[in-house]
Amino acid sequence: MCTHCGCSDDATPTVTDLQSGQTAPAPVVHVHEHGHDHDHAQDHGQAHVHAHGGTTIRLDQQILAKNNRLAERNRGWFLGRNIVALNLVSAPGSGKTTLLERTLRDLGGEVPIQVVEGDQATLNDARRIQAAGGKVVQINTGAGCHLDAAMLGRGLQMLDPPADSVVMIENVGNLVCPALFDLGERAKVLIASVTEGDDKPIKYPHMFRASALVLLNKIDLLPHVSFDRARFAELVRQVNPTLPILDVSATRGDGLADWYAWLRDQRARPERLLE
Repeated sequence: MCTHCGCSDDATPTVTDLQSGQTAPAPVVHVHEHGHDHDHAQDHGQAHVHAHGGTTIRLDQQILAKNNRLAERNRGWFLGRNIVALNLVSAPGSGKTTLLERTLRDLGGEVPIQVVEGDQATLNDARRIQAAGGKVVQINTGAGCHLDAAMLGRGLQMLDPPADSVVMIENVGNLVCPALFDLGERAKVLIASVTEGDDKPIKYPHMFRASALVLLNKIDLLPHVSFDRARFAELVRQVNPTLPILDVSATRGDGLADWYAWLRDQRARPERLLE
């Protein structure tokens, strides 16, 4: 279980408001071996466990339990403001940011979308989102390989999204750890791409089980890559029989109407929590 990977005293997570330029430390979920847990932004850069052997499992569970409590707080915050929050997850290079840019440009006048960007370093993706017309905060996790609920909570304070809006959370590119950490979102949307292997569903089953929708991106490249679309769909069904797949191209526009219809449907029934 990856609940204490990337722990580093030298890489404190930060959150940056692209509108104001303000940067502040981002708290993280932290558990000590002696049993107390807390959120803080000064001491360590990731969920930290001082343990060996069998006690590591117990402390891993404490970290996830602490994270889940904070995620419920975030979830209540979203529900109280009638906000649809979506956690966009993928491997690096799947096209999450390009998809977000296209979505903002196509729907920005109709659907109020604000963005929380997650990366280990740089403001590059947040600047792209800002250029596409979106209000955005950037969370840099330092050595951490995923966002957690404490980081998101701090990011939401800075972003301050309005009621009745959509918050897109672009997680760090990683098909392992983000599957474990609930952020309080309504649903995880998994962006896969045809430039990855078609065996991803069985190599990373936890992420496919945790997701409510798969967007298979870059389908415009199918003639140029070795990717078996039918095999991919069959493996998705093996792992998660009810998981829908939408074929899209964020650059060419294929399938985006279906993605936008899915988003509109979520806004039409924001009280529903997806399983």
